[in-house]
This record gives sequence, C-alpha cells and structure tokens, in this order.
Amino acid sequence: MRLLVTGGSGFLGRHVLVTAARRGHSCVALARSPAAAAAVARCGATPLAGDLDDGRSLTAAFASAGCEALVNLASLGFGHAPAIVAAAVAARLDRAVFVSTTAVTTALPAPSKAVRLAAERDVRSSSLAWTILRPTMIYGAPGDRNLSRLLALLARASRLPRPAGLPLLVPVPGGGARLQQPVHVADLAGAVLAAAERPQAAGSCYDVAGPEPLAFAELLHLSSAAVGCRVRLLPVPLSPVVALTRGYERLSRRPRIRAEQWERLAENKAFTINAAARDLGYAPRSFAAGIREEAAALGLAPRFRHPSTSDIPAQEPCLALPRVPSPRPSAGGCRCAAPPGCCSAPMPGRGISPGGRWSG
Repeated sequence: MRLLVTGGSGFLGRHVLVTAARRGHSCVALARSPAAAAAVARCGATPLAGDLDDGRSLTAAFASAGCEALVNLASLGFGHAPAIVAAAVAARLDRAVFVSTTAVTTALPAPSKAVRLAAERDVRSSSLAWTILRPTMIYGAPGDRNLSRLLALLARASRLPRPAGLPLLVPVPGGGARLQQPVHVADLAGAVLAAAERPQAAGSCYDVAGPEPLAFAELLHLSSAAVGCRVRLLPVPLSPVVALTRGYERLSRRPRIRAEQWERLAENKAFTINAAARDLGYAPRSFAAGIREEAAALGLAPRFRHPSTSDIPAQEPCLALPRVPSPRPSAGGCRCAAPPGCCSAPMPGRGISPGGRWSG
C-alpha cells in the first residue's frame, strides 16, 4: 500500500515509517523543512513538501502524492484537522488513520482537550473511511519525551555518593497509587499500520495502551530496576509540588515540566484494549520488558540489547505484572471512551506503606 504520512519526522512517525517499509508499504511523508525531509528520507520515505498551516498548498500536496491511504501522526491539538480532512477528501484517499490521545478523557481543564475533541468530531463527520487511535503515554526508545528522561535521571542519581547498601530515596508526589498504562512505541506503530491495512477497522475508535494498568509506584520500581538502581519510594503531598511548579512555569520561558503533568498523577489512566486486540491483532509487550529495552537503547543497561528498536533513526542523526481488572467499554458504543468512575479506585491491595516501602 502507498501511504501518505503526516508527522513522519516525529518520534512515533519515524517508527511508523521504518515499520511500514518492513511490511512492504511505500510511504510519502509530508515535510515542511529540509531537516524534516532528511529525517523521513533516513527512514525510507519519499519526502513531500507541504505545510499543515497552509491549507491551499496542503490540498495540492495531498493530490500530488498518489497515495491510497492517509496516516495522520501530526498532533490534533493545533487546529489543523479541518485542513487535513479537506485535503484528504479532495485527494480521494480511500482510508485515513488519525492518531489522537487518551488525554482527551482527562477531567482537568487541559488547554488542548477541546481542540483535540473538535478534531475527532471533524474526522468522524467526514466522508473518509476513518479510524481513530488513542494511545496512552508513549515510551520505548531514545527520543521519547516521557520515560527516557526518567531513566536518565535515575541512572544519574544512582551514581551519587551514599552509604553502601542504602537504596536511592525517591520522592513520589501523590503517593504513586494511581494507575498508568504506557504503550511501547513499536507496539503503537504496529497498531497504526494494522488500522490502515484492515478495512474492518474503518469507522472505529480504539484505545491503544499497554497490556494492563500498573500503579505509578510500580512503574518507578520497574524503571529503576531497568537501569540497575535500587530505590525506596517516599510519598509526598501532591499540592505543594503543583504550587511550586506553577511558580516555576511563571518564571521560566520554556518550562521543562508543567503543573498539569503533576496533577494528572492524581488521575487513573487505565483503558481497555480488547477492541484493538480483536480488530487489529494488537498484542502489546509488558511494561517490564519494554522499559528494559528502552534502558538498553539509551545505553543505561549495557548487557541487554533488543533488536526491535535498534535501527530506528534517532531524533538527532540519528516479572509478569499482577493483573488489574480492565475497565469495561462504555454503553454508548465508542470503543475508546472509558465509563465515568471505571478506574476511580487505586489498585486493590497495593500501594506505598508509610515507611516508603512498596507493599502488596
């Protein structure tokens, strides 16, 4: 299949392009700069000049691509969806896959939530044979904006002087009992391509997450183990951390972390993947395995190296987990909308003891 890809030079995009080539697809990737064109070319795609901010040139670019399907990996949070949908319809693309995010289910007043939901409505109301994927937090290889920073921080901290045998003390805002369900970038890339390849996925929206939820505290323990660091978790109140971060945001021109990120630690982020497993053949790896792979790819676990992500160009030139009951699909029919309150309670029987030890 000949695929037209937007967002191909990004973290997920590079993995999708390389995986598509392995599966026998040819890709044309929209690029608005020479750097982006070079990045997608390194991944085996044909660069196509175009700019999502220029609707007229976008329509012309889509029409000239000669593709059968659109794979939109560009963020839906910047208001580009109407122009992308219009250009895809004008180019008479048979299929269209759009990557959104499970972050649209947050109860917080996130600035981009309304924009993303409006983008999803534009896609659903179009004449395209559309599929929407909503991934959770993406991790798994150098270049991710989430756990690679955590792994690097843990690795650096583990080298700080401390008495022999004493574990590294790690503060955990909010206590760490709320649920997370990160998705490995290679698993997500496979799901994106499966959605484009399978006509039966048209007209559906899927959550794409890890195989099962795990408490944030357990995520920290597994991440620490991946870099060979023994930790003791110290629960700390969330509200002072949020207040301090808001002050930092006001003072910093380019804050590296935002208060909203801390506030989301108070939300459970657990999602059912049954529909994606059934329709897309989706079978994600465990977080324990995936985080070890990422640590190895970052050079933080030198004795372990997994081949699945070793040849994905970087941004620059380039323990079975305990089962948690999965949330049920909503009665409204959307396969990705978790019902209110479905994950309102922390993982039963597991948490952090007052002394900071992981219990359960």
